[in-house]
Order: sequence, then structure tokens, then C-alpha cells
Amino acid sequence: MLNLKVRMNVPVEEMKRDPESILHRVLEGETLVLTDRDRPVAEIRPIEAVRKPRPFGLAAGAFVVPDDFDDPLPEEMLQDFEQ
Repeated sequence: MLNLKVRMNVPVEEMKRDPESILHRVLEGETLVLTDRDRPVAEIRPIEAVRKPRPFGLAAGAFVVPDDFDDPLPEEMLQDFEQ
């Protein structure tokens, strides 16, 4: 499904005259650009849904931390970092 985000210009006068209809349009998913004398001054758009944090342990069992994970790096590798 194609999701096109259409931006419609709305004069500030219309916003003053009927703010509830403007809010309704935004709640329906429309992005509106407020204009003053045909000059864009603000954008009103729906807030994207906030993603919930990923659950702890989502990748449990997908990999194993090796026993030598915390061991010091080999000397030749440390030298590569220092160059």
C-alpha cells in the first residue's frame, strides 16, 4: 500500500476561524502548512506513534559471549590502535 503524505496549505485566517476543523484534519492524518499571505509559517502534523522499548532478552540464545571476552587484547592488535 502506498502511503503518500500530502501537505495542504491552510491560511492562518482559516485556523482562526475554525480551529476545530483544522485539528480534526490533523487527527485524521493530514499534514497542514499554515500560511500568512501565501508564505509558509508553520507546519501542523500528526505525531508519529512512539515505539515501545524492546523487551529485555529479545535476542536471548541468539549468540554466546565467549569466555575470553574480557581478556586483554593481543599486543599486535593494541599496536594497531596506537598507530
